[in-house]
Amino acid sequence: MGTKVKLCLIGTGRAGMIHAENFCTNVKDAEMIAVSDVDEQRAQEAARELGIASWYTDYREAIKESGADAVIIATPTKFHCDIAVCAAENGLHIFCEKPMAMSVPECEKMIRAADKNKVILQIGFMRRFCGDFARAKEIADSGEIGEVVMIKSLTRGPSTPHEWMYDIRKSNGPLAEVNSHDLDTLRWFSGSEPESVYALGGNYRCETAKKQYPDFYDTVILNIRMKNGIIGCIEGAQGVGYGYDARVEILGTKGMITVGELQKNSVVSYSKDKGMKSDVVESWRELFEKAYEKEDRAFVQCIQRHEKPFVGGEDGLKAVAMVNAGNESITTGRIIIM
Repeated sequence: MGTKVKLCLIGTGRAGMIHAENFCTNVKDAEMIAVSDVDEQRAQEAARELGIASWYTDYREAIKESGADAVIIATPTKFHCDIAVCAAENGLHIFCEKPMAMSVPECEKMIRAADKNKVILQIGFMRRFCGDFARAKEIADSGEIGEVVMIKSLTRGPSTPHEWMYDIRKSNGPLAEVNSHDLDTLRWFSGSEPESVYALGGNYRCETAKKQYPDFYDTVILNIRMKNGIIGCIEGAQGVGYGYDARVEILGTKGMITVGELQKNSVVSYSKDKGMKSDVVESWRELFEKAYEKEDRAFVQCIQRHEKPFVGGEDGLKAVAMVNAGNESITTGRIIIM
């Protein structure tokens, strides 16, 4: 391997291009050399935008022929396992966007392939790289608010889902697509694993999905009891329209910590016509821009230093297990023991 880590992007959607642009401009020891997308036009446009020559429509060819040292997997979730295993078997390190996979067995297969072929497997839980979240974790661990007893974490997205996300069998629903970060945050802040979950969900905004996809929910609440006694509440919603909303509250025996806010900045205007008004965060890309940059840099450093990633396959697996249990609870109406 040369001085710079050579990377191939697989999946040129919004998340994939954020990572690719970071590796091109903000991570000095990285070099983007190829992209792959099943849509030929998108692959060509992405390559042109990134200023690279190589593009592919078949990820297998990209993995075997591009000369990359590592891949960034940013495709729909149902493809993650096959791509990651192929990359590992060809000796390429793996950065996989969340959700890690569709099921625990798929996650286990990815972990085994990475371990067998001695490659790094990092999962895209960028909130662990966000300065505010890291500071909140530090305060909680210090004992400043006493013993942590309850953690609430929510994510609400402004836009309606892509049609493929309506099919729970293909996407695992909003618990996976929206709340994977919240589930990882709960595990991270509690320092424990889930004991039982109970979830409720409903479709309140996506009328066009109701007939063909009756199981789809755009709003969900998931209550969790952790093995160390901490209780958690995860809330998610899609299509809220008003902005991108990501907040966490950590309640202790002697105090509380809050992380995140909907308000974009401290400027508030007051007028007779519009009353009180302030700007809101419009996109997850805006809110976690620096966190994406830090996790991309950390991935390259792990490869260069042969270090274990901060967020690995086991973290991705645990989040997927909670997603699957939550979906089972929504379907059956039962508390699921994990």
